[in-house]
Amino acid sequence: MTAQPLPLPPNPDTEQVPERTKTRLLELLKRHGPQTAQALAARLQITTPAARRHLSDLQEQTLVQAQIEKPGGRGRPQHVFRLTDHGDERAFPKTYSALCLDLLQEVAQFYGEEAVPRVLQARSERLGAWLSTELPADWPLEARLGRMVELLTDMGFDASLERQGGIWFLVQRNCPTLRVARVHKSLCLCEMEMYSQVLGVSIAREEHMACGQSACRYRLESVG
Repeated sequence: MTAQPLPLPPNPDTEQVPERTKTRLLELLKRHGPQTAQALAARLQITTPAARRHLSDLQEQTLVQAQIEKPGGRGRPQHVFRLTDHGDERAFPKTYSALCLDLLQEVAQFYGEEAVPRVLQARSERLGAWLSTELPADWPLEARLGRMVELLTDMGFDASLERQGGIWFLVQRNCPTLRVARVHKSLCLCEMEMYSQVLGVSIAREEHMACGQSACRYRLESVG
């Protein structure tokens, strides 16, 4: 039977910093594998109810999932928490952007600087072709926008829709390719053109994360 950590008195300081506590929960699940709320609470020196509240928040963010198991194959079934793929990335972010920048630098060195925009354009076209299969042309625009937001969020863009005075705005509050976009400006241009083609509307960018703003905000200009 797996030994459980000894319970420790609650640490008020830890309980007063919820975001830091959530980050620590993700790190513990990454380092020690699936655990119960009681075990995690003991490691963090917080109460079990507090740990459960944080874990519930993490479940809503799809960072953690729970499964009913019998610890050691015996005893009463308990909820055991483990990281999702999204949570694993959040706990220890991968250096994909650094790898991408290195590869694009090699492309420029071997094939010339003009090859980099062509590579990014090809990538954008491939992504656009896939998005088009997920957004049937006979769907109303609002339905297509809603599905596109879901797909972009799954890709890490934290996308949402806003509507002001009959005009739609596509907003992205996270950019998984931000480091690349800051170096290679054509990446964002390719993506904006791809969105326009996939949705069949004209798009104007009003805010840009690569320029230091808090989100990328696109105005859909040709919405009827």
